[in-house]
Amino acid sequence: MTTSETISRDLLSIGAVFLRPEAPFTWASGIKSPIYCDNRLTLTAPEVRGHVESALAETIRREFPEAEVLMGTATAGIAHAAITAHLLGLPMGYVRSGAKDHGRGNRIEGRLEPGAKVVVVEDLISTAGSCIEVVEALREAGAEVLGIVSIFTYGMRKGLDRLAAAGVRNVSLANLDTLARIAAEAGYIRPDDVQRLMQFRDNPSDESWIGGNA
Repeated sequence: MTTSETISRDLLSIGAVFLRPEAPFTWASGIKSPIYCDNRLTLTAPEVRGHVESALAETIRREFPEAEVLMGTATAGIAHAAITAHLLGLPMGYVRSGAKDHGRGNRIEGRLEPGAKVVVVEDLISTAGSCIEVVEALREAGAEVLGIVSIFTYGMRKGLDRLAAAGVRNVSLANLDTLARIAAEAGYIRPDDVQRLMQFRDNPSDESWIGGNA
């Protein structure tokens, strides 16, 4: 079984991924979605958490062997960055969504030396806007960002285009394609719902998938 298949099964088994093609969720952006992902739930499921953190560590060893520091995204990526950094014996910190309005006004927490080779740890990538802001903040601080590792990605075109434009590579443990297939095989959704999920991924603004019109 591949890492993507294992993590997909794990996320489904603990209810970290909700699939509702018949009753879509509405994201903060207003987009209607057949899927909602809450990877924070992995932290309260020790066996799944172990799979996730081990896979993140192995991915960093394989894809970014020069990594010197891990930086989590606030807030969901912080715990994953801390546990993975512990497994790898690396320093870690995190990047706030905005600078503090008190104390030293830090946006980046933890020691970050100019020129440090950094890997960003993110829990979820959809349109990639928030993680790219983190990358830009780290670059402004003088870090060399090697890339991003994330638990799950929807694989949306907008997100892929943004990552390419920013010149940053993301490696995700699991993706919507694999998860949709596993979900259909395990009976979480009907087999014909897979195409509806793919239509949503390819063009979130086209809501014709709602009601089974894909």
